[in-house]
Amino acid sequence: MTSPTRAALALAILLAGPAAAQDIALAGRMGDKALLLMQGRSVVLGVGQASGSTRLLRWELDAAVVEHGGSQLRLRVGAGPSRLGAAAAPSGARAIVIPVGPGGHFMTEGAINGQSVRFIVDTGATLVSLSRAEATRLKLDLSAARTVRTQTAGGVAVAQMLPLQRVRVGEVEVYDVMALVTEAPMPFILLGNSFLDRFQWRRDNDVMRLERR
Repeated sequence: MTSPTRAALALAILLAGPAAAQDIALAGRMGDKALLLMQGRSVVLGVGQASGSTRLLRWELDAAVVEHGGSQLRLRVGAGPSRLGAAAAPSGARAIVIPVGPGGHFMTEGAINGQSVRFIVDTGATLVSLSRAEATRLKLDLSAARTVRTQTAGGVAVAQMLPLQRVRVGEVEVYDVMALVTEAPMPFILLGNSFLDRFQWRRDNDVMRLERR
């Protein structure tokens, strides 16, 4: 948790630099409230509260999840500001670099159909895989999804398979990526081979590098 002193220092640093009119950054956390820098001014929001079209939805560990204009952003203290209403990352980018995280896992922020998500790389997963709860949050249309049976540690389970319009990691966006929606809860979305196979990838010590084929 960030102390008021650290939050004030972070805010001062942010204010010292150039702030675009539509930038948003997390300057600090005070209990369940987020200290945000938006459009050159500081705003304190509790969970569920809004300022204009920007609302604080929830906290996920040290990240504040905010909604603006139908899109969600995950903000952390010390991270660069995110641009509200920014266009999708250009699909012409070809490289992704993912540093190793806690427990030796490669985790990264990204987006599905323009909605912010958190991925964990799973080279053993055939498809990008997510829970039904996450599919509901992302407003995925499962009405035309194909029902399949999958083998799990607990036996055979029913899941649904459908294509995702857009999957973005870093500055790279890939279209028409097949995904599996499971009934079981999942803390992260598995970034499986339906995405990874579009790349040549390798691990260099504590970094995974993906190059577009």
